[in-house]
Amino acid sequence: MNFGKKIYEYKDSILEDLKTLLEIKSVSAEGNEGPKEALNFILKRGKEMGFEVKNIDDKAGHIQLGNSGILCGALTHLDVVPAGSNWNVPPFTLTDKDGRLFGRGIIDDKGASLINLYCLKALKDSGVKGVNTLRCIYGTDEEVGMSDMETYFSKEQLPDISFTPDSNYGICYAEKGILQIKIYSDRNDGKVVSAFEAGDALNAVPDRGEVLLYSSDSEENQMLHNRKSIEGNFDFSETIDGLVIKCQGKAAHACEPYKGRNAASDLVSLLSSFYDEDELGSICTFIKNSVNNQTDGTSLGLKVRDSVSGELTCNLGTVRIDDNQAYCTLDIRYPVSVKGTDIVKHIKRCVKRKGLNAKTIHHSPPLYLSKDSKAIGVLSDAYNEVMGEKPELYVTGGGTYARMLGNKGVAFGPAFVDDNVNMHNADESVDKEKFFKHAEICLQAFYKLYTEKL
Repeated sequence: MNFGKKIYEYKDSILEDLKTLLEIKSVSAEGNEGPKEALNFILKRGKEMGFEVKNIDDKAGHIQLGNSGILCGALTHLDVVPAGSNWNVPPFTLTDKDGRLFGRGIIDDKGASLINLYCLKALKDSGVKGVNTLRCIYGTDEEVGMSDMETYFSKEQLPDISFTPDSNYGICYAEKGILQIKIYSDRNDGKVVSAFEAGDALNAVPDRGEVLLYSSDSEENQMLHNRKSIEGNFDFSETIDGLVIKCQGKAAHACEPYKGRNAASDLVSLLSSFYDEDELGSICTFIKNSVNNQTDGTSLGLKVRDSVSGELTCNLGTVRIDDNQAYCTLDIRYPVSVKGTDIVKHIKRCVKRKGLNAKTIHHSPPLYLSKDSKAIGVLSDAYNEVMGEKPELYVTGGGTYARMLGNKGVAFGPAFVDDNVNMHNADESVDKEKFFKHAEICLQAFYKLYTEKL
């Protein structure tokens, strides 16, 4: 039985609520007010639909159907990454154009958040008798560390079976470890870099960068000449404070940094083609020697891989240099068989030799779930009942709430691999038909979790 088709009865209401939700600028990197507003909105809608609702310290919350059997959870987050630049449509507006739905969060993860709620409503409105409890759990800072789920699960139980629609189809049974590290100096020790700013988020490839230089006319002329031999989209302008060089890159998720163009790395490559290391300063020199426009950690001595999850990736996320600070951040996704603590020790030894310091900002160990687990079995059956084929099992470098679930949950949808959704990039969007096909699969999964003895 394909119960999932009932979700199409709610298509207009879903789009109406989605418009409101996307207009809430819930950028967690900019504070908790926006994410809190988004959480309150969706909990309010749940209450209006007649569900049991609970808010946990304005950090997370849940909407629940049923109160028996085992607890089954579906976890999504309501915070988003910064909009960035180069959008062709307003980022915080739902735009329905050329068969696609556009807006920051449409695929990561506001669209799926709302679909979860309407899946509960479809079950409730249909009078389906359940044997288990369904709980839609919502968080507000997944993009900046998942402390929301730490707060939530300190007060609420872990689900017995769960999934998070925050990745791709088929089913993600393993997630690489995530390390976010700050490399810093006590001061700006360079002689020519007055200011350097690139990137808005640690977990994204920076699509813009800007540097202010102390330089003579002859140096500027040489720099303009050098730009021809360096890859990158640069713009030069004279100001009263010195020469400003801007660089335009291409954003991408930090789990796939090779899909982007790193504006910060391009700027350092340009500068290092003309200035020596003493002139550049220790942070730019570190980027030049240890990052070097690479995404696999080779120059850092971190090129590793395993047969389950593939290669380590390394992304230069942000750079900040001015009179008061000098640092850069790295987002490293490492294979499931590697110890994150060993990577941290290696980096600290490496930067210490260069007179720098390293601080771990966030560390999330890998997830690795058996392919024979109950969660994978139920979700695989639901997908097959809608799509007529079994889903593929895969590994990701992305980090989802699944790793917070004690090996009782996986990532499942909402994006289809043949749909270019631009996650963490400009013009984030989803094919409209595929968006509702996900909704159909999701409702079928909810139906099975709610009605079957597991």
